[in-house]
Amino acid sequence: MILKNRTRIFTAALLLLGTAACSKGVGHYVPEVIAEYPHDRGAYTQGLFFHDGQLYESTGQNGKSSLRIVDLETGIPVRKVDFEEKYFLEGSVVLDGRLHLLTWLNGEIFTCDPITLERTGSQKYPRQGWGLTTDGKQLIASDGSSKLFFMDPDHNLKRKVTVKLSDKSVRYLNELEFIGGKVWANVYLSDNIMIINPEDGTVEGVIDCKGLLPFKLRDKDTDVLNGIALDPATGDIYLTGKNWPRLYKIRLKRISSR
Repeated sequence: MILKNRTRIFTAALLLLGTAACSKGVGHYVPEVIAEYPHDRGAYTQGLFFHDGQLYESTGQNGKSSLRIVDLETGIPVRKVDFEEKYFLEGSVVLDGRLHLLTWLNGEIFTCDPITLERTGSQKYPRQGWGLTTDGKQLIASDGSSKLFFMDPDHNLKRKVTVKLSDKSVRYLNELEFIGGKVWANVYLSDNIMIINPEDGTVEGVIDCKGLLPFKLRDKDTDVLNGIALDPATGDIYLTGKNWPRLYKIRLKRISSR
């Protein structure tokens, strides 16, 4: 994300927080930390997911973009592929035996081998790439707008929905994860995660993650909350952020439903 746009986006995020605070019929939650693990401070987290018991992460920034399989206990990559400087990588997920990997402004979507992480294909992509997840049958992507895009495993668009919280569009949808039949989405430059009905885009819950990473663990390079991963083998949920030194295993605590 270009820095000069952040003030405008941050203002929008603050307005969204205010809307979330008074939304009727929406579940409101906070994360409770069950365990914490090391996370690479140099990882500008864009995609985070589990596949076959392994934690995968795609990281962004030109000249620093990578695809990696990460040891959960140490935060150290056990396999890592760096990408050329021209690429700014974004969301990633495995579907149909292939690892699908978005780029931000490059107009490409890659397929990679989920074991070796090597690229096996590339296609043109008509939108900005932000977040990517799957419900096991189709790919679900965000592009920084208020829309979610549903694609088949060959990246053909099948449908899209507009995400709304109390009839107001929720913009800046970023990293995604499919959990319990819902799409969880980070909202860029906020501490909020939206829980979205994939059928119609309605926000059914808001998770306020403010303070998840303590101030004492932040430094000048610490960036925003971004990274949601469900381990389907255990049902455990993990959260982290861009250049965060910690990865958190969490459970939700419901605080209200207004």
